[in-house]
Amino acid sequence: MNTLKTHPRFKSLLLAGAIALAFTGTAMAHCDSLDGPVIADAAEKDVTRVLKWIPAADEAEVRRTFDMALAVRGESDTAQTVADNYFFETLVRVHRASEGAGFTGIKPLGSTDPSIAAADRALETGQVDTLADEMANAVRTQIKERFKTAHDLRQVADESVGQGREYVESYVQFTHFVEAVDGLLAHGVSDHVHGEDGHGH
Repeated sequence: MNTLKTHPRFKSLLLAGAIALAFTGTAMAHCDSLDGPVIADAAEKDVTRVLKWIPAADEAEVRRTFDMALAVRGESDTAQTVADNYFFETLVRVHRASEGAGFTGIKPLGSTDPSIAAADRALETGQVDTLADEMANAVRTQIKERFKTAHDLRQVADESVGQGREYVESYVQFTHFVEAVDGLLAHGVSDHVHGEDGHGH
């Protein structure tokens, strides 16, 4: 098995969209992807590298699954594929369960959100300035766009019920986004990332 390659560079518009999703509690899955860090560690065929992704209480299950996969994967190419997938799925399922998230299978290469891929790359390279600047600029752009829409509609909100409703909708979009950013800064990311749908990272 080969170590997975680094992720492609994110695009600013995709990043802004990913930020908006994260702030509303619908963050995309991360560690259930073939290009996520959990499977990247699992691909090294060293069980000790993946134990950090799971609670101590689940270590025996993961070690047992690893030993079973290793015992049969050399029998044929098919056996290798089946064994690797069995280990990957067990590891990711246990990891996501520890976060209170469900597991619906391993996602294909390229399914990792661009902003998360950029965060992983920053950790790999030790360089975070570009990521920090992109994120800050994306948040600023989102706030300014929502503000302009709400401010413009506010000027004509009393001209008709329909225009008033349009203003209220834009007002909610603007204020909720600001509230979400403030909550993220004040309380951390866990509540926003997991949200009510149980999505893990």
